[in-house]
Parts: sequence; structure tokens; C-alpha cells
Amino acid sequence: MSILQRSVAIAAISLVALHARAAEVIPPKPPGYFEDTAGVVSRQAALRFNEQLAQFERETSNQVVVAVFPKMQSDDDIAAYGQRVADSWGIGTRAQRNGVLLLVFIADRKISIQAGYGLEGALPDAIAYDIRVNRITPHFRSGDYEGGFAEGIDGIEKAIRGEYQGSGRTITEQRGNRHAPSFLWFIIFIIVLSLISRMMRRFGGYSYSSRRRSPVFIPMGFGGGGGGWSSGGGGGFSGFSGGGGSFGGGGSSGSW
Repeated sequence: MSILQRSVAIAAISLVALHARAAEVIPPKPPGYFEDTAGVVSRQAALRFNEQLAQFERETSNQVVVAVFPKMQSDDDIAAYGQRVADSWGIGTRAQRNGVLLLVFIADRKISIQAGYGLEGALPDAIAYDIRVNRITPHFRSGDYEGGFAEGIDGIEKAIRGEYQGSGRTITEQRGNRHAPSFLWFIIFIIVLSLISRMMRRFGGYSYSSRRRSPVFIPMGFGGGGGGWSSGGGGGFSGFSGGGGSFGGGGSSGSW
């Protein structure tokens, strides 16, 4: 093949790749650890999976996100697309790169398990393949999506548990606590201001024409952390917030 022919072939491949990427849509980062936009599991199951994964991050610092969509918004290979989605969402921390994404497209019957760079040793391709093919796929083929997700999540957690030490809080909870001092100073400011007002009234600094006092509103959202909803555990909804993790394509992807 001549240099000209090689250049033409490379250009053609590049154009095809550009066309595929132009038609691609990366979904926005989900608000929780378990996102079921296809509606294949009950709300109770989704909340249970979400809290299980939030608690897993508190214990291990590893972030596992499960996302279920009706159809894949890309003409590219599921593995390559799954890696771009995981990178875009920044699952895991920037330092440890300890994120895992379980991505499912119902109409396309496709599954992708993406492991962050920091977890490729704990979740190598062979284990990811075993979880996808032997633990998730049999349930999906029989229409038991809840059972498939339960097995898949359990398998991923068992594989990567103990790889890193958890802090007892998710990234979202840690970011929220960073703003606590600001909120505390705001409360102190309100209290001091109230005391000064009472002292001025007591010493005749000024008087009211009416005994009715105006209400004081304290903005409870002042200093709140970003990155999803956060309930800190228990029976509420624990929000997911990516920490900037990155992915190199490790994992397993395919159809069922």
C-alpha cells in the first residue's frame, strides 16, 4: 500500500469515527448510585440498591454506580462507549481511581462492566467476565432484572472489597461537611445580632410602633454541598458525586 493509499484509508477511518461520535450522546451523571431510567426494577429495589452502594463507598471508599437505560445512544462498540460514559461521570476518586460502572441497555440487550485504573487488579477482565456472563446474564435472560442486579452488585463488591480503606462517608457527604464551618459562623452571627437587638431595645436605642415582630428566616441550604442529593444514610436517598476517577477500558462488555 502506497503512502497516498494509507493516508486515504486513515482519513476514511477517521471520518467514520467522527460520524459515530457525532451521533453519540453521553447521558448526564445520575443523582444516585443506582439509576434505572428503563423502569425494570421496583422503586423499593432501586432505593435498596442505591443505599447498599452508598454504604459500600463509606466502608471501602470504592464507588460503584449502576445505570440502566432503555437504549444505547451511540453507534460505537459497547465497551468503548461504556468507558467514555464512566470517564465522563468521574466515578471514583482522582487519587485512587477506584470506580466501577455497571452499564445496561435493555432494548439492545447489552451489558458493560467498566473498572477504574485503581481497581483493575482487584477486578480483572476475567472476574468481570464471570460476573457478567455467569451471574447477571442468566437472570436477565429470564426477565429477572432485580435478581441480576443483586448478583452483579454482590459479585463486584466481593471482588473489590478491601482494596482501599473507607472513611465512613461518601464523597458527597465529605463535600457537604466542608461547608459546616461556614454554616456554623452564620448561625453564630444570627445569635449575636439577636442579642445586640435585644440590648438596644432594653436601653432605649429604638422602639417599635407595634409589638408584633417580624419573623427571622434562616436559610437552611446555606453552605450546602453540591453533587446530588445527600441524606447521610438510613432510610433516605444517598446522592452520588464522582470524585474524578478515570478508566482505561478494563472490565467486560457484551450481549445477553
